[in-house]
Amino acid sequence: MVNAELTSRPMTEEADFLKINSIDHLHWWVGNAKQTMYYWWKAFGFKPVAYSGLETGNRRFASYVMESGTIRFVISSAYRPTDEMSAHQMMHGDGVKIVALGVDDVDEAYKATTSRGAQGAWTPREEKDEHGILRTAAIHTYGEVLHVFVDRSDYNGVFAPGYRALDYAAESAGLAAVDHIVGNVELGKMNYWVNFYHQVMGFRQLQGFSDDDISTEYSALMSKVMANGNGRVKFPINEPADGKKKSQIEEYLDYYVTPGVQHIAMATGDIIKTVRDLRSRGIEFLRVPDVYYDILPGRVGDIKEDFETIKELGILVDKDDEGYLLQIFSRPLQDRPTAFIEVIERHGSRGFGVGNFKALFEAIELEQAKRGNL
Repeated sequence: MVNAELTSRPMTEEADFLKINSIDHLHWWVGNAKQTMYYWWKAFGFKPVAYSGLETGNRRFASYVMESGTIRFVISSAYRPTDEMSAHQMMHGDGVKIVALGVDDVDEAYKATTSRGAQGAWTPREEKDEHGILRTAAIHTYGEVLHVFVDRSDYNGVFAPGYRALDYAAESAGLAAVDHIVGNVELGKMNYWVNFYHQVMGFRQLQGFSDDDISTEYSALMSKVMANGNGRVKFPINEPADGKKKSQIEEYLDYYVTPGVQHIAMATGDIIKTVRDLRSRGIEFLRVPDVYYDILPGRVGDIKEDFETIKELGILVDKDDEGYLLQIFSRPLQDRPTAFIEVIERHGSRGFGVGNFKALFEAIELEQAKRGNL
């Protein structure tokens, strides 16, 4: 919980006292780690690089480490039905439990955040093997998500103690880096978590969108984008807004049961090739109405990509004063309408595609209607 005395500090004060170098990894807790690993390997082109399980002396869970560019996913499932991982998967389905952040000093990161009101999940600790020392600590954030601070400066193993290397060939789809990670929180809690990321972690608000910006005839949401000082870590926070029918955020909360990670945006240097590859491997994307493409050239002006190809693949385009971006959103990654992925390519723009929101929401509502959840 955020300390009450901190909530009055302005958004400009004490920004970036917590030096974050990178998103170290995202840890998915799932129902079947081997099958989920195969999905990310064969469909998304992630390379399996490490494994932990019974064969490595891990009696609690099976775990695979997957990489694509600088993106690192950890996919884990428990062996026992009484394990915390099993309970998490039973409640939420497959979901992101940990968003891990690379730091230079785990002790200082933990001290800085808990002294400002963060609830600790575990105090600074060391794990050792023949490859060195891995240092971590963790704090709670929205829902059941944890932020784990990671210092790898004295560790040169493949991922962490208890993991052994894998060497599987993979056909990359060009997914190169995590662009941003979006969290969905319950009604009335967006500003609470905006304050948390500012007061506790030193982030600043990069952008904000009201229900006037992100709405259709039926549903709406509000969103604020929090970013750390070097801009490498961006966390948009969404909450539902009043509408005639159920918004996508409410649908997510209904099926995930608590707040959680809604989607992961992954950057590519060639979105056309990436989307072609992903579609050929069975990944399904949302499709906006064709009328979107009739007015697109007039709305965004000149871009280097071919508009007919953009339309064929269902890619969205938005432009601002700094440039333009291309983006596309997948359908949910599992049967529950919860987590999905975004593929994004930036050409100067640091925005999040506000010009696409209406068309995108209408496409999402068509999917919700098919599920009987609108």
